[in-house]
Amino acid sequence: MELDKHYDAEKIEKKWQEFWEKKKTYKFDSKSKKPVYSIDTPPPYASAGHLHIGHALHYTQFEIIARFRRMAGYNVFFPPGFDDNGLPTEKYVEEKFKISKKDTTRAEFRKLCMEETAKVEKAYADRVFKALGHSYDWDLLYTTISPEAQKVAQMSFIDLYKKKEVYRSEEPTLWCTKHQTALAQAEVEDVSRTTSLNDIEFDLENGEKIVVATTRPEFLSACVGIFVHPDDKRYKELVGKKAIVPVYGQKVKIRADEKVDPEFGTGIVMICTFGDTTDIEWWKKHNLDLKIIVNYDGTLNKETGILEGLTISEAKEKILEELQKEGRLKQQEPLQQTVGGCWRCKTPIEFLVTKQWFIHTLKYKKELIEQGRKVNWYPEFYRVRYEDWVNNLGWDWCISRQRFFGVPIPVWYCKKCGKEVVADENDIPVDPTESKPKKKCECGCEDLEPEDDVFDTWMTSSVSPQVAGRWIDNPKQFRKVFPFSLRPQSHDIIRTWAFYTILKSFLHEKSIPWKDLAIGTYILDEKGRGMHKSAGNTIWFDDLYKQYKSIDIIRYWIGNATWGVDMPFQEKDLIAGKRFLTKLWNASKFAFMHLQDYDGKKPSKLEIIDEYTLIKLNDAIKEATKNFEEYNSSVSKKAVEQFFWKTFCDNYLEIAKDRLYNPDKRGDKARKSAQYTLYQSLLAILKMISPIMPHITEELYQYYFKAHEKEESIHTSEWPKELKLDNNINPAGELAIYAVEKVRQAKTEKNLSLKLPAKRILIKGKISDKEFESIKAELAGVTKTETIEYEKLDSKSEIDMECIVEI
Repeated sequence: MELDKHYDAEKIEKKWQEFWEKKKTYKFDSKSKKPVYSIDTPPPYASAGHLHIGHALHYTQFEIIARFRRMAGYNVFFPPGFDDNGLPTEKYVEEKFKISKKDTTRAEFRKLCMEETAKVEKAYADRVFKALGHSYDWDLLYTTISPEAQKVAQMSFIDLYKKKEVYRSEEPTLWCTKHQTALAQAEVEDVSRTTSLNDIEFDLENGEKIVVATTRPEFLSACVGIFVHPDDKRYKELVGKKAIVPVYGQKVKIRADEKVDPEFGTGIVMICTFGDTTDIEWWKKHNLDLKIIVNYDGTLNKETGILEGLTISEAKEKILEELQKEGRLKQQEPLQQTVGGCWRCKTPIEFLVTKQWFIHTLKYKKELIEQGRKVNWYPEFYRVRYEDWVNNLGWDWCISRQRFFGVPIPVWYCKKCGKEVVADENDIPVDPTESKPKKKCECGCEDLEPEDDVFDTWMTSSVSPQVAGRWIDNPKQFRKVFPFSLRPQSHDIIRTWAFYTILKSFLHEKSIPWKDLAIGTYILDEKGRGMHKSAGNTIWFDDLYKQYKSIDIIRYWIGNATWGVDMPFQEKDLIAGKRFLTKLWNASKFAFMHLQDYDGKKPSKLEIIDEYTLIKLNDAIKEATKNFEEYNSSVSKKAVEQFFWKTFCDNYLEIAKDRLYNPDKRGDKARKSAQYTLYQSLLAILKMISPIMPHITEELYQYYFKAHEKEESIHTSEWPKELKLDNNINPAGELAIYAVEKVRQAKTEKNLSLKLPAKRILIKGKISDKEFESIKAELAGVTKTETIEYEKLDSKSEIDMECIVEI
C-alpha cells in the first residue's frame, strides 16, 4: 500500500497517541539492566486550566530530552505529576465558587478542592499532555496532595525533627495580609510603589524638638525607639535622651547604630515593631519592647487608638491628617520605593509575631553552595543566580502556613506542658484535626490540642524526587532512580524549587537531588514582551492547534528553543515547520518507492557520492548526539535539518535519481549503493528528528522500516550510530556536490526550470581525470547535460575548484 499523497496530521497523530498508550511504549522497566535516566518532572498547577504556548513549550522541551535518552539506550523514568497542593488551588476554588475559605468549614473547603483538582487534572492530561504526544509513563502519575505525597512530606518533617533540623518559634514572620498566612523568604518578591517620606516632629523630655523621617507614620503607636548614626555630629548629644512619640505620647530612648543612613531623610529614624527587616534586626539587637498593632487581615488593632479597624493605607492617610492638625508634619517628599510583596497577590508583606515551624537554613549556606556546585547547570551561568540567593538569605525557612488545603503538619500540643507530640512515622499520613495521636506527651498527659496549620507547598515540592521516586512505598525503586538525572525547571523558581530541593536532599540524604539541572526557555511575544493574560498578548495552545491542525508542527517550533534563553514567538517558525513536515513526507514517499526491492545488504563498494553523503550523515549524527546530551536540543535540530534539506534533499536525492530509475544504464551495483545510502540516511533522519516530531516519524517508520528493523516503535529503537566509513571526504565527491550546486544556482539566477539541460558545463578541480570520470555520469544524470568537460588545476592553484555553466 502506497503512502497517501498528503499527510493527514489529525488522523495520524491521534492514531499513534492511542497506539503508544495501548502498548505502554514509554513504560519504565523496573527489571531492566539498562542505565536509568530519571527526570524530576515539574508538575503544573492543576488549577491553571488550559495552557498557553509558553507552558506547552516548557513541558515539551524536556519531554524531547526524555525521548532522546530512551533511544540512546536508557531506561527512562519519566513520571507525570500535578501540583494540586496549596494556595493556587485554594484561589481557583474561591474564584470559581465565589466563596472564601473563611465562609466555610475546613472539611467542606478541602472536599471542594479535591473534587475540582481531580476534574481539571483529567482534562489537563487528555487535552494537553497526551495531545502534545508526551511520552510519560502514566503508571507513575503522582499528585502533591495524594496520600502518598502527604506521607512523604510528613516523613520529611519527622526525619528533620529527629535530626533537630526543624523547630517551632514565636518571632517576627513574613505575613501576607490578603491570604492571611506566613510566607517564606523565597515567596517574597520586589514590588515597586510610590509613597512619601514624612518629616515628623518629636518632642524631647527636656523640651527640645527633633525631626524624624519615616515612610510608615501609621506605625507611630508601635514606636519603641529612635536611632541616629554614632558618627553623625549633628545628633551625638541626643544619644541616651528620650523622645515623646506624637499623638500617642509614649517615651522612647534615642540610641546609636551604624546601620542608620545619615543621608536618608533627616538622619533620624524610628524603630517600630515592625515596619521592615531593619526594625526586626534592631529589636533583637537592642532588646527592645514589642508592640503588635497589625491584625492578620491587615487592619490595625486597638493599640492604635484612632486607627483601630482601618487598613494600612487608610491608617496612613488618617495619621498624616492628625499630624498635620497638630503641626507635627513638617515636610513630605514623594519617594519611589521597593518593598517585599507576596509572590502570588503582590500585596506588600507585613511582619507579625506568630508561632511558626522553621527548618534550619542559614547555618548551611556554605554547604548549600557546595552542593549547588556538584550539580551540572545548563546553562552554567544560572548557578550564579542560585549562589547569590543562598548568600543573601536572611531567614530560616518558615514551613507552616495558615491555610486549609495543604499537607497537615503531623503534630499535637500538650495542654499541660505545651510540648509538641509528633506523629509516629508508621501512622502517616495523618491529619491531627481529625485523629488523635497513638502516644501520650512525655509528661504523661493525654489532653492534646491538634496543630491546624499546614505545610508550605514547597515543603512537598522540595521532595518531588522522593514523591515521584516513591521514597517510602518503593524504596528499592527510589534507590534506582535517585539522585535523578535531570531537573528541568524555569529560572524564576531557582530560589524556591531548586534551592529547597537541594536543601532537603542535603539534610535527608547528604546528596545532591539530581545530576543535571536545565533551565527552560521563557517565551516572549513578537514584540519581545512576556506573555500575560492581563496584557492581552497570550497565545493559547488550543488556538494554535486549531490553526495548524498538527502537534508536530507546534513541536517543531518548540524544537527551536535554546535552554535558558528567552525566545520570541514568531509565526514564521510554524510555517517553516509545516514546510518541513511536507518535505519529509514527500521525500519519504520517493525513498520508499525505490526501496521496495531493497535487500538490506551493504554493498562491498559504495559509489563516491554515496560515501560522501554518508560521511555527511555521520557528521550530523555526531553533532545531534553531542548537543542532545548537553541539552542543546535546538542545535541538534539544526544539524539534522541542515543534513535533510541541503545534503539529502537538495543534492543527494537529485543526484541518485538517475541510478535509482535507470539500473539498466547505470548498473545494478550502482543502484544498490544508492538504495543502501537512501535507507541509512532516511532512517537516521527520522530517528534524529523523532524526539521533536514523534507522530510523522512513527508513521513513516511503521510504514516501511519496522519490517526491517523489527523494533515495535521508532521511539524505542536505537539512536543512530555513526556508520563505519572512510573518515576523509573524497575530494571527487566534494567536487560533484559543488558542481551540482553551481548549476542549480546558475539556473535559479535566470529563473529557469531546474530540469532544463545546460548547454555546456566546464568543471575545474584538483582531482585526477580518472577520479573525475567516476563522477561524470552522476553529473550528467542530475544536470541532464552531456557536454561536461573537466580541467585539472595545478596543485599550487589558489582556487580548489570552479564551475562554469553555459545555459
